[in-house]
Amino acid sequence: MNVIKTEIPDVLILEPKVFGDSRGFFFESYNQRLLADEAGITDSFVQDNHSRSARNVLRGLHYQLRQPQGKLVRVVAGSVFDVAVDIRRSSPTFGRWVGIQLSAENRRMAWIPQGFAHGFLVLSEFAEFLYKTTDFWAPANERSIAWDDADLRIAWPLDGMPMLSVKDKTGVRLKAAEVFD
Repeated sequence: MNVIKTEIPDVLILEPKVFGDSRGFFFESYNQRLLADEAGITDSFVQDNHSRSARNVLRGLHYQLRQPQGKLVRVVAGSVFDVAVDIRRSSPTFGRWVGIQLSAENRRMAWIPQGFAHGFLVLSEFAEFLYKTTDFWAPANERSIAWDDADLRIAWPLDGMPMLSVKDKTGVRLKAAEVFD
C-alpha cells in the first residue's frame, strides 16, 4: 500500500497494491494489519455504508459532534471530488480543507479521521461511494457545514449549481458551527 500525506497530515490518500492481468484485477480494499503498519490507522470500524448518486450531486459537509466518525472512503463506480475540512479548533490546520479525486479507475481511498467535516461532489454520470465508519450513525448528533461557505473557499469543480439535500441546503457557516476542541 502506498500512503500519501496530504496538505493536512491527518488526512491520508491510500493507494492499494493492485494485481491485474487479462482476466481483471484484485486488491485488498481493507486489511486491518496493513492499515496499522503502513498508515498508522488503528481505529476499529463498526459500520459500512454504500451510496449511489447522480452527476453534480453534492453531499456534505457532514460530521457528528458526539459519536464522531473516522471514515475510510472509496469509489467503486464513477468519480467524485472528495473533501475533508479540519474542524478541530485546537488544530494548526483548523478551517483548512483538502480535496481528493477518488474514482473506480484510480482505486484510491481516503482516510478522514474524527474531527473533520466531510463531503463529496459526483463528477461522473453517477458514482457509487463506499465508506467504513469508526462509530455508528447518530442522526441526533449530525451537523452540516455549508458546502459553499465563503470563508472555506472550497474549489468544488462544479458546472452550475449542485444538487443538494434539504439538510445540505441549510448547512451553517464554519464560524457558526459547533466544532471540536
